[in-house]
Amino acid sequence: MSTATPISAPVSKTDLQQIAADVVDRALRAGASEAEAVIREGDEFSTLVRLGQVETLKESGARGIGLRVFLGSSGSYRTANTSTSDFSEAGLAHLISGAIDLAQVTSQDPFAGLPEPGAMDQLTGDLDLYYEDVYGLPTAQRIEHARRAEAAALSADPRLRKSDGGSFDAATGHKVMVNSQGFAGEYRRSYCSISAMPIAETEGGGMQRDYWFSSARTLARLDSPESIGAEAARRTLRRLNARRVPTQQVPIVFAPEIARSIISNIFEAANGDSVYRGASFWAGQLGQQVASPNVTVIDDGTLPGLFGTAPFDGEGLPTRRTVVVQNGVLKNYLLNTYTGRKLNMPSTGNASRGLAGTPGIGAGNLFMEKGSISAEQLLADVKTGFYVTELMGFGVNMVTGDYSRGAAGLWIENGELTFAVEEVTIAGNLKEMLNNVTAIADDLEFRGAVASPTLRIDGMTIAGK
Repeated sequence: MSTATPISAPVSKTDLQQIAADVVDRALRAGASEAEAVIREGDEFSTLVRLGQVETLKESGARGIGLRVFLGSSGSYRTANTSTSDFSEAGLAHLISGAIDLAQVTSQDPFAGLPEPGAMDQLTGDLDLYYEDVYGLPTAQRIEHARRAEAAALSADPRLRKSDGGSFDAATGHKVMVNSQGFAGEYRRSYCSISAMPIAETEGGGMQRDYWFSSARTLARLDSPESIGAEAARRTLRRLNARRVPTQQVPIVFAPEIARSIISNIFEAANGDSVYRGASFWAGQLGQQVASPNVTVIDDGTLPGLFGTAPFDGEGLPTRRTVVVQNGVLKNYLLNTYTGRKLNMPSTGNASRGLAGTPGIGAGNLFMEKGSISAEQLLADVKTGFYVTELMGFGVNMVTGDYSRGAAGLWIENGELTFAVEEVTIAGNLKEMLNNVTAIADDLEFRGAVASPTLRIDGMTIAGK
């Protein structure tokens, strides 16, 4: 349950941890048995340039505080959450009284409560998460980065006549957490990205689009706008003159940026919330073979500089490395404190917390371990197959594993990418698909918090003409 109130005057960042501590203390004095306060603030910038002209330009800042309270005693807590962006005395008083009032009318929950005090901690040292330079460029130069990416894409070939734009984005965030068990922590993150999405057109009027992007914690690690535009152009041009192929069963090769959707499906299957509700086909499967022996999937929130890294999770537990699948065997579910208690297991440090609502479950850096062959070698071993570069729709049933999604990409003949394919559906069962991963390339690269190398999966059906 939550409530919200209006925005008030700015508060210095250096005051935020003290504000959170004061709110927790006041909540305890107002009758809470346990309490937790989270403050988030940040700035965002984005611009989209289309055909050289600025189409959108957005810059914003936000700040808010969330409060979670528990009334009663452990094993029979009543709990509620409130949030506000009003940091005035009246606003904070309303936040606290609202949480207490809401908790008094909720049902008791034997699994609710903060983590055990001895479990709470945070990683120390520089995790390489924050750089001030993401806001170091003047607005005109940020726009120019977007313009350069789009221009590089459109200049690559005369068939690239239109564009869905070039973009530049930047953001910084600051999170503070304090609870009544003695935990207090905070960290900052930064982010920037460049992208381009050109549109190619044939003489016959056929049109295709694709994109490419670069994202990083600091401007110094971004690929150049020109290289982004050139790669976006290459990917778009190879999609021209796409056709349907006959219905058949052939090996499917998932490009890395598409294969990570399979890793996201693995996250959903290992999500403790889904497991205890019986909504995952991996419920009750710990210790069993659930994938091919060459498949190892890891969640690691400790890797410096990556997008899923943080010193602590949404409940104040230190982030950690958790092996989800090892050589095809399901080793761990991903849990927060609540789902861990439901399953009689310890949290894996995967609590995810916004300002309002109870903690959910989120991944750190979730990835499939890379193989030992190059993507080119993987493709060379495919006599006839389908290289998927785009998926459409959300046809995955996490209870049964049934999988069916629209797809586009390139046809493989004798180990070579030949013509473009579109308007087909690929279908199978995710449980079988994971057991039919027959090859994994070595091209693992983190362009987000979820990553995968190129994957080959046998036994799937293409539904075409």
